[in-house]
Amino acid sequence: MSSEPHLAFAEELRRLRAQSGLSLRELGARVAHGKSYLQELETGQKPPSLAIARRLDKALDGGGRLAAALRPAGPDDADSEVEALELARRVAASDVSSDTLDRLERAVDTMAMAYARTPPVDLLPRVRRHLDYVSSLVDARKTLAQHKRLVVVGGWLALLRATLHIDLRQANAADAHLHTAALLAEQSEHAEIAAWCLETRAWDVLTKGDYRQALELSQQAQEVAPEGSSAFIQAAAQEGRAWARLGDRARTRDALGRVERLASARPVPEHPEHHYQYDPAKAHSYAATTLAWAGDPAAEGVARNVITELETEGARPRRVASANLDLGLALLTTDKPDEAAAAASQAIRSGRVVASNWWRASEVVTSVERSGIPEARDLRDEYEAFRPAEPS
Repeated sequence: MSSEPHLAFAEELRRLRAQSGLSLRELGARVAHGKSYLQELETGQKPPSLAIARRLDKALDGGGRLAAALRPAGPDDADSEVEALELARRVAASDVSSDTLDRLERAVDTMAMAYARTPPVDLLPRVRRHLDYVSSLVDARKTLAQHKRLVVVGGWLALLRATLHIDLRQANAADAHLHTAALLAEQSEHAEIAAWCLETRAWDVLTKGDYRQALELSQQAQEVAPEGSSAFIQAAAQEGRAWARLGDRARTRDALGRVERLASARPVPEHPEHHYQYDPAKAHSYAATTLAWAGDPAAEGVARNVITELETEGARPRRVASANLDLGLALLTTDKPDEAAAAASQAIRSGRVVASNWWRASEVVTSVERSGIPEARDLRDEYEAFRPAEPS
């Protein structure tokens, strides 16, 4: 079976459907999806969501095999990874060796790079297990320098875990781990983690509609962050989004200009997919979002360019989905509801819109419905089919 989760899924889906004797159209009727979409899933052209995998499992009596195909790094794998770390630590006959810390730091980078392409529910067990392991080492014998490195690792893990909880709309857990990350940043005097904590809170409150607080938090993050750092640029971008939502186009444009200047001065990082390393290419994506929220006519062209760039690159499905939502919102401002519906549909059916971003899909869908076009009903059906479950 393929090592790529969506290709493994496609292979299993073809096998199960052939076994069932159902046509694509018949299967589509059972799961409320079109024949063309299912065909794209079977050929690996579209990455499936966990929700559609579960519906297809039920329709095809798959026994959970389709959902399992999307979980290449589940809790068992996370446990194995940490067990290997623990064995190496014991063999080194040291409570916390430099090798253990090196491997933990590499694991943090690997998980931060996996964030963009891994569903939050799948990445969370791995992050949780590593954070538990770091906690077990806090009281172990080590030098002051090793202790500081361990605290920094814990800060990054707590921050990433909080971000995943935000994506899953688990507010209490997100708040608790953001608080922990901020404390660890203070103890280790790590300004970048401290700034990312503020920026992450800014994004969280922005998605909840508190634009004034989002603005204040993003400005605080810029005061804390090292000048020109990834956190500094990201916080400036967040400030622009807040100004856009507050309806101040002049300040929105000013923030976008600052982000563009800062981003252009940075080299492309070795791992541009790393969540905490600012990739200059992100500036275009943030500009598309910000201009769309500000109702700026330029948003349509920027969003289309972003989608073209990302699809050419072929490795950022979550960002492509967000760009399609930006395009949908931009098209609504230029009175093109039919094209907006198509863009929103593509984002929703990709299965890559995380729960914390679902409000953006809702905004486009509701506006398309207000236009009264016939496509609005199909778009609403897709929206309901893919809508994430309410957090427990």
